[in-house]
Amino acid sequence: MDTRLLELLVCPICKGPLDYQRPPQHERTELVCAADRLAFPVRDGIPVMLESEARSLDDNAAIDTPK
Repeated sequence: MDTRLLELLVCPICKGPLDYQRPPQHERTELVCAADRLAFPVRDGIPVMLESEARSLDDNAAIDTPK
């Protein structure tokens, strides 16, 4: 992804910065908002900046929480 584009993109919810994560360091190619705990997918090099398409980073924590 073009670094100039990354500098312009912000979280569509809080307007905060995004962290570009991609393999091999990470499982998926996504733009992550740490403040909202959401990961927006990047498909074919195009970021999908829709809240309805975002993956919650809290989903994994909910599974691991003991009852």
